[in-house]
Amino acid sequence: MDTIKVIITGATGMVGEGVLLECLQNEKVSDVLIVSRRHYDLQHPKLKELLVPDFFNIEAFAEQLKIYDACFYCAGISSIGVKEDAYTKITYDTTLHFAKVLLGLNPNMVFNFVTGRHTDSTEQGKSMWARVKGKTENALLKLPFKGQYNFRPGFMKPFKEQKNVKAVFKPIIFLYPKLFSASSLTMEQVGRAMIKTVTNGYRKQILEVSDIKELSRNS
Repeated sequence: MDTIKVIITGATGMVGEGVLLECLQNEKVSDVLIVSRRHYDLQHPKLKELLVPDFFNIEAFAEQLKIYDACFYCAGISSIGVKEDAYTKITYDTTLHFAKVLLGLNPNMVFNFVTGRHTDSTEQGKSMWARVKGKTENALLKLPFKGQYNFRPGFMKPFKEQKNVKAVFKPIIFLYPKLFSASSLTMEQVGRAMIKTVTNGYRKQILEVSDIKELSRNS
């Protein structure tokens, strides 16, 4: 595969924005479609935007989604102050609906989902967000995509150009990676590893921090 075409969700958040910037600068990516609920203000020759107010209506845009090799699903919300049923609707129901529509359009896609460190694959733990993320991972793993990978990043250092970085996060951007390098990544590493799942594949479907680092280095 010479170059790939990718769909990215969540570009108006930090992770999606970082993955987008890596895709735009990476020679392995020829086309990027960002699927968002609201406009992301960036112009680039590789970039197209599809505004979808309700992801449960994504099938209405089927013709615009067929030609892509991968989806990097980075959309999501924080669990802070959110009840489990509302968090499940966004994290599990919406993601699964989106993935199943893409699978019906093109089973040769690779579908990558961003979860988080300490995601609970047993779905039985005390942490609500970890259970719901684990449930989502487990359901996605059953879908017969060409490839399906779940990314569990820890701390992620954003690109300097990123606009969607929360203010409370900024003071630790440079300090945290120096103190906790084993649990730290850069958005460049995350984006590059996502691209590599499409061009190279990977031996695991659940990628912890060490796996993301390894895959981002491999040629």
